Amino acid sequence: MVAPQELFPPARNKLLAAMPRREYERLLPDLKPVTLTFEQILYEADGPMRHVYFPTSGMISLVFVLHDGSEAEVGRVGNEGMVGLPVFLGVRTSHTRALVQIPGEALRMKAAIFQQEARPGGPLTGLLLRYTQSLLRHVSQLTACNSWHSIEQRLCRWLLITHDRVQTDQIEITQGFLARMLGVHRQSVTLAASRLQRAGLIRYRRGKLEIVDRQGLEAACCECYRAVKREFESLFV
Repeated sequence: MVAPQELFPPARNKLLAAMPRREYERLLPDLKPVTLTFEQILYEADGPMRHVYFPTSGMISLVFVLHDGSEAEVGRVGNEGMVGLPVFLGVRTSHTRALVQIPGEALRMKAAIFQQEARPGGPLTGLLLRYTQSLLRHVSQLTACNSWHSIEQRLCRWLLITHDRVQTDQIEITQGFLARMLGVHRQSVTLAASRLQRAGLIRYRRGKLEIVDRQGLEAACCECYRAVKREFESLFV
């Protein structure tokens, strides 16, 4: 006989794992595993949202796109949350581009089914309301960080949040992609990464970045990383 835990594996997405086990097991037939590839677009800005995603690994950027094509990262989602929150709020189009930043895996659900499950009074509702608050805090903190803190501090914040989500010291990322996510020129990222490398905090070569000194990165970072981390940790207490 197959053991219950084999029939219903523990969720590697923290939002799903926080649900009552019976409710999570009931959702399983509608949660389809998918692979997320680098720079895959899950939603285009102002495009339809046919699915929601619960990442189990990797990282997705929520990117605001201006009319001239300029981009700026306004949020990030890893295995602590979900991509497609506007569907919960009753909106079926995305105001941001959802772009895979770090490859990984996710559980995907049809938006129509998710809306039914996220109905008022359902087991998902309270959890998603708290997650909405946490994501809004994240977006607000990023806005303040991008306005007032140095590129070097912002790079440290980006690296620390990524490290928390992907749980590995080695990250495959180009400086060009980093510049897009931070909304700065590539040369600015090159200079900031060089300073962190000279300080012995990271190593970077040919699209591979390694975090060498985690504590040093935290010391060099602004307050924003700790504020965002506390907010998401409180979600699951």
